[in-house]
Amino acid sequence: MPPHQQPMAVVLAAGKGTRMGSDLPKVVHEAAGRPLVRWVVDALRAAGIGDVIVVVGHRAELVEASLADVSGLSFAIQRQQRGTGDAVAAAAAAIESRIAENRRRPVVIVCGDSPMLRPESVRGLLARFADSNASCLLGTAVTADPQGLGRIVRDQAGRFLRIVEQKDATPEERAIREVNMSTYVFAAEDLLQALSRLDNSNASGEYYLTDCPGILLGEGHLVDALACLDSSESLSVNTPEQLAEVAEALRRRSGGAPS
Repeated sequence: MPPHQQPMAVVLAAGKGTRMGSDLPKVVHEAAGRPLVRWVVDALRAAGIGDVIVVVGHRAELVEASLADVSGLSFAIQRQQRGTGDAVAAAAAAIESRIAENRRRPVVIVCGDSPMLRPESVRGLLARFADSNASCLLGTAVTADPQGLGRIVRDQAGRFLRIVEQKDATPEERAIREVNMSTYVFAAEDLLQALSRLDNSNASGEYYLTDCPGILLGEGHLVDALACLDSSESLSVNTPEQLAEVAEALRRRSGGAPS
């Protein structure tokens, strides 16, 4: 496949991780023998994505050092912590520079603190995206315990309508078991367009990547959601307790041996 048709990926790895009780960037904490962000990058590579942009911020040099032996990575800097949309926007120039020959080149976006991401999930998402004319495809999961996760709201025909965060959800919406996994594929040009339309008129004063699917849907683009992720992939890391839980899950997945 020519380079301009191959997917690229953006890994969000700029956060401080203040709840970890450490000044280290959250994504360099190790689980089952590897930094969290390394698990994510390795999953993307195993899914066939060679062009990976890692968005760094807090103590960026440590994140870059944790990936120093991975060839072909590039890095973008998020100067201030202003939300996930702002983090992706930090990579906008790098994305733009890669799409001269194909402005609809697929861009996979994942979080660097989600080491349970599986290559087969990414491949499934990309295959569905290739078969569709979607501007954005969300990778979702159906889980028995959606506590704390954004719910995927669909219409009666099963079409994607929006993501609703738990704190904003009605009792009916809280009963939804399909959840947002912060895993996306965008057509590059449409992603850049949606990023340019983000605003921070919300309680946190931040720019949210989760607003981008709604922006595109509102402009008449096709946005879809595919429940192709395993519920275990919802395990991300914000606290030392969650780090221990993820490390154990990774060891179980690999058959009990340290990775």
